[in-house]
Amino acid sequence: MDGPGIRLVVFAQGCDRACPGCHNPGTHPRDGGYEVGISEILEMAAQNPLLRGLTFSGGEPFLQAAVFARLARLAHDAGLDIVTYTGYTLEEILEHGEGAADGFRDLLAQTDILVDGPFIESLRTLDAPHRGSANQRVIDVAATLAALRDGGAQP
Repeated sequence: MDGPGIRLVVFAQGCDRACPGCHNPGTHPRDGGYEVGISEILEMAAQNPLLRGLTFSGGEPFLQAAVFARLARLAHDAGLDIVTYTGYTLEEILEHGEGAADGFRDLLAQTDILVDGPFIESLRTLDAPHRGSANQRVIDVAATLAALRDGGAQP
């Protein structure tokens, strides 16, 4: 399952981690796949009134963070929520400075639910909703960032 409700999944091409046992190894090479424009994705989403949101998966969406952030912003404007799957941990994403050119913080800010951490085959699970391995976390981004701003621990 790629997040709660009915979703349109957008796969990023390119992943440097290439986790053993990954469910989508065809997305690892950066030169594979095919391009789909933002407007085309939004048109596909608009055609399904039951759609709750978009899920960004991969490959690694944060390797194209600026583009995914722009898509997420427009999807939010259309009333859709965003789930982003990443091999990075939240802590690694937060290490990228505010306004950094790579767009990491922008994509994080546009993500409602972040599923973070690399897939670890020895920790594979079928019992944890929205996760492939037990090390991965399902994070409410807004609540977590608010807690961090207030000096608290992550919820």
